Amino acid sequence: MINILIVEDEIPAQIRLKKLIDKCCPNSQIVTTLTSVKSTIKWLEENPDGADVIFMDVELADGVCFEIFDKVAVSAHVIITTAYDNYAINAFKINSVDYLLKPIGEEELKRAWERSVERLEAKHELNIEALLDIVSQARKGSNREFKKRFIVKAGEKIVIIPVDEIAYCFSEDKSTYAVCRNGVRRLLDYSLDTVQEMLDPSLFYRISRSYIVSINSIENISKHLGTRLKLQLNPKSEDDVVVSRSRTSDFLEWLDNN
Repeated sequence: MINILIVEDEIPAQIRLKKLIDKCCPNSQIVTTLTSVKSTIKWLEENPDGADVIFMDVELADGVCFEIFDKVAVSAHVIITTAYDNYAINAFKINSVDYLLKPIGEEELKRAWERSVERLEAKHELNIEALLDIVSQARKGSNREFKKRFIVKAGEKIVIIPVDEIAYCFSEDKSTYAVCRNGVRRLLDYSLDTVQEMLDPSLFYRISRSYIVSINSIENISKHLGTRLKLQLNPKSEDDVVVSRSRTSDFLEWLDNN
């Protein structure tokens, strides 16, 4: 029996992946599902041989999955669910790290599973150093095309929203919204995770599980509860917009570099 670990913080994505695994991955069992970098590191430290295959989302509740490889040894075969460009995808293949593009299809999962089984039988080791180098290059986005506009429904109309008109995006009650510079709020047909992957990271930053902000929408930054940061955005948000504690340093570096 092949033990599977799922690392995914979106409940709908978890449910869909579990159904696909039940259907497409014979002789397997899901040992547990985790949602964050911290919980995954802890589980792998306590269960070094607990998983044979790991399905791992890129963006997690408290950071990106690649931080896990910096902190703990990973002996399992890794299948990353990703929206990276073809350069990164080809590099993943070369270095024995598999991938699945969201939304995940049955045939793609079957092929990835077959490759995983073959590599497990051959005891092919994961090249962590090569993986981290690939990720570093891929996240720079030098060869990647980012979203230029969103097309949304507004009643009976179809509205085009240029990305440079978006001040920030947020999630609320399982829906994702874009707030434009003129203050108009539009419902998007994507999860916030997917929207993040579509936007240029030099212009937009995921400050928390609920908010992605444009660098041009930030009017003021103040300290909040000691170590956290509170943002004043334009147009003003109805809720307090606070940078997650785990992302504060990275956020400040992003501001400084862009």
